Amino acid sequence: MEKNITILGAGLVGSLLSIYLAKRGYHVNIYERRPDMRKTKIAAGKSINLALSDRGWKGLEGVGIADEIRKIAIPMYGRAIHHKDGSTAYQPYGKDKQAIYSVSRAEINMRLMDLAEQQKNVTIYFDERCTGIESNNLTAHFENGNNKKKSSINSDLLFGADGAFAASRLNMQLANDRFEYNQHFIEAGYKELLIPAGANGSFLLEKNALHIWPRGSFMMIALPNMDGDFTCTLFLPFEGEKSFANLKSPEQIKHFFETEFADALPLMPTLITDFTNNPSSSLVTVKCFPWIFNNKIALIGDAAHAIVPFYGQGMNCGFEDCVVLNELIEKYLDPNLNDLDLNENSQWGKILQEYQDLRKPDADAIADMATMNFIEMRDKTADPKFLLQKKIEASFSEKYPDKWIPLYSMVTYSPHIRYSTAFKIGGAQETIMQKIMSMPDIEKIWNTVEVENEILKYLN
Repeated sequence: MEKNITILGAGLVGSLLSIYLAKRGYHVNIYERRPDMRKTKIAAGKSINLALSDRGWKGLEGVGIADEIRKIAIPMYGRAIHHKDGSTAYQPYGKDKQAIYSVSRAEINMRLMDLAEQQKNVTIYFDERCTGIESNNLTAHFENGNNKKKSSINSDLLFGADGAFAASRLNMQLANDRFEYNQHFIEAGYKELLIPAGANGSFLLEKNALHIWPRGSFMMIALPNMDGDFTCTLFLPFEGEKSFANLKSPEQIKHFFETEFADALPLMPTLITDFTNNPSSSLVTVKCFPWIFNNKIALIGDAAHAIVPFYGQGMNCGFEDCVVLNELIEKYLDPNLNDLDLNENSQWGKILQEYQDLRKPDADAIADMATMNFIEMRDKTADPKFLLQKKIEASFSEKYPDKWIPLYSMVTYSPHIRYSTAFKIGGAQETIMQKIMSMPDIEKIWNTVEVENEILKYLN
């Protein structure tokens, strides 16, 4: 008997998940509260370009669609740091041309929707807002945003993939008196800006780099797009001396950029219009538990674990959810058995329980690392001592790859290492490095056998 699965949310994770499930023969209905972005003009100003790394690519490769996404992805091999005095520095991300890939959130979402609808057993319904979920009989209720028509659907399984402010999670929160929920907004918000393409679609900055203007309590980044422009994102406190609250008039905005981002300002002819018209949006971390209910409903992606964007892992983490879920289906599901029984001892009961057990600690770990990386990008990428530390780590790792993988490489280029494991190892390595950086004359002796032996001593 064919199982019917409902997914709330046709975003990145919901669309990818539908492909995984459809390829296993399930009939999948996706309900999306927004209009179809492929047919509707998307409101400008609320996007942060995404950085696809190895965990995300693994998720796409799992259903054979990575090559389609590569067509809209630009490799970034390192950080281009723009100092306040106009000088620049380049920090490679990894070794052997390792890269993260810039993709437009809208472009990859639309491409994933197309690929989902190419599966004969996936249907996407747009403008359908979820108004309630009856968990006892797994009936989801919707209201159409255009004609206000109400509808309902019964499912065998339901996945909530409807984002950081998920209706699916809210329903579970209201229905469970022991539901743990925490949301934390950082003091900074973000605003989307633009560096347009030059003549004949040329890139006005280095194409294959993630550009960062670190300024202590705030920063700006720029990621390349296929048409030659760069999506810029200003991360700035909402309140305070240098904040969105104090940038209201065109004169204030121009003066701020002349002072802080003088090299970028000539490249941003639409700055005043973009800054004035585009919203200042908040950045939230969401942690919750449980993620599964009655072995029938599961949260996935941002609905389970929204994180801030400073490790570039939000999408990658959500795609990895799909990979882990698929591996568990492979592990537990016997295609010769009727798997409609959804008690905790059933095949799907075991799948969902282990999915939660595995992914919850990993999601918490990457959420904490993402918040920490904001401080690194904003404060430390221009700090000579921090850069020396990274140089020592890279040199040692090059010589002893079996003993030391830098935390960034574990998170970004090592999908076989769990986030939670990387977080633990990274913390231990940071403790060692703080001892190394306190050695007398470390600036002069950093590349010596003495320092190497000291690291080996601490490791042992």
